[in-house]
Parts: sequence; C-alpha cells; structure tokens
Amino acid sequence: MLPMAGEIAILVLALGLMAEPVAAQAPGLGPSAELVDPNTFRVCADPRDLPFSDQAGGGFENKLAELFASKLGKPVSYTYYPQVIGFVRNTLNALRCDVIMGDVVGDDLVQTTNPYYRTTYTLVFKPGRGLDGIETLEDARLKGKHIGIIAGTPPSNVFVQQGLMALARPYPLTVDTRIEAPSQSMVNDIASGQIDAGVLWGPIAGYYAQHATPHLVVVPLSKEQSRMDFRIAMGVRHSDQDWKRQLNRLIAENQPEIDRILQQYGVPLLDEQGRPLTP
Repeated sequence: MLPMAGEIAILVLALGLMAEPVAAQAPGLGPSAELVDPNTFRVCADPRDLPFSDQAGGGFENKLAELFASKLGKPVSYTYYPQVIGFVRNTLNALRCDVIMGDVVGDDLVQTTNPYYRTTYTLVFKPGRGLDGIETLEDARLKGKHIGIIAGTPPSNVFVQQGLMALARPYPLTVDTRIEAPSQSMVNDIASGQIDAGVLWGPIAGYYAQHATPHLVVVPLSKEQSRMDFRIAMGVRHSDQDWKRQLNRLIAENQPEIDRILQQYGVPLLDEQGRPLTP
C-alpha cells in the first residue's frame, strides 16, 4: 500500500494530495550495503488494512511477502505503522524495513519496481436489484440511486459529470485504519440495503464483496472516459538499485503465482490493454 491512510489511499498520492517533502527521503545505505539485514525480508506494512495487510498475516501483501521471502530463502519480518502521512518517513526511509509491498507506479516518495498487477475502481451492488449488466457509471439505471463514494477519489469527478453526486453517500478517505474502515462500512451498507451501490478501489471491493452474504457483484469500471485503473508495484528506497532489480526478477519469475494469490482475494485484474482478466 501507499504511505497514507489505508482503504483506497492507493490513489491519493498519485493525485498529489498528501505528498511529504522530498527532503524527507532518506539517502539509504549506499550501493555497497542497501539492506540493513540482508538475511531477512523486511516489510513495511499497515497493521490493520485488509485485504492488503494485517498483523495476523491475513492480507494478500502478507502472502506475497511470504512468497518472495521463500524464493530468497529468508524469513519475513515486519515494521507495522498505520498508513497515514509519515508512513514512508517512519518505516522505509528510517531503515526499519526494506520494501513496501504495494505502491502505485509513479509515486515519487519511493522508487517503484516493475508493476506486478493492474487493477481499477469498481461498481459494487447486490444482484437481482435492477442493476445487473451495468458496465459504466454512464448507465441511465444509476440515475436517482444512492451510491457510496470515497470522498476525493477519481470516481468523484465522474459522479459530478453524470449527475450522481446529489444522492451520493460520501465515506471518508483519510482515516487511521486501526480505528475506522470506511470501505468495509460501505460494503456493509450495500449488503443491508441502506445504499443501492458503491464505487470502490478494486482490491477492496473484490475482497469485501466475496465476504458479504450473499456475495455482491463487482464490475470493473474499465470503460469510463476518465482514468480509473492504475498499475501497482513495490516501493523501495531511491538508493536501492540492486534491491529493486532483485525484486523485478522475482516479479517476472513468479507472475503466475502472484496472479493466483491476487485472484484468491478477489482482486479484479486487467491485462495490458485494460481488459478484465478471467481467473
């Protein structure tokens, strides 16, 4: 995840909303000793941010860390810190850990590896309620519906353009994940019928939708005029060139296993042409 409040904070940094000063970037240890402990796979993570990570090791980023560590023949260790402002400064750049398992490509607070998945925002709703078959927020069936939206995220612009904002129910973006889980609250509200649908970042939507009873429909918003999809990589310090290359090799060599883990968690994956991948 990105160095910010959990939930769908994956994209806020990409929009330039909470960036830390460049001066906060640590120089690292230099090319001769990029890792403080080269015998341990040291991960920076949020302690309570499923489906990405938690202290019980239940997130898909935990599973990916275990996969990579096993390929390197190393144990995994974690530095847990809530994904609020200061995450990178207090974890990766403080040399307390060596990799952030999920970060949007282009985040200038870190150096990102090659992307290991591409995903998108999604529309989530209960089946059999008149919304089945919807593929875009431009669909006329959404007019007059109460739709959940995480405040300040890219789909908000589409809501305004399509006249959906007046009846929308906003949920907060910037939260301490140890206390609040607005995306989970939105899914619960959809399942209980308090709202008709919701728009969520794909990994979160897929995970909570498959845990709802009954399961909810998750539609990748891959046909919008505005950009809804992003490539996700791993983040390392700007100085850690050899470490980045090693992680790039692990991604390339283990992509099928990476995809399998992501699909187990319900992450809606897109191919290079932006089309949904079928599990």
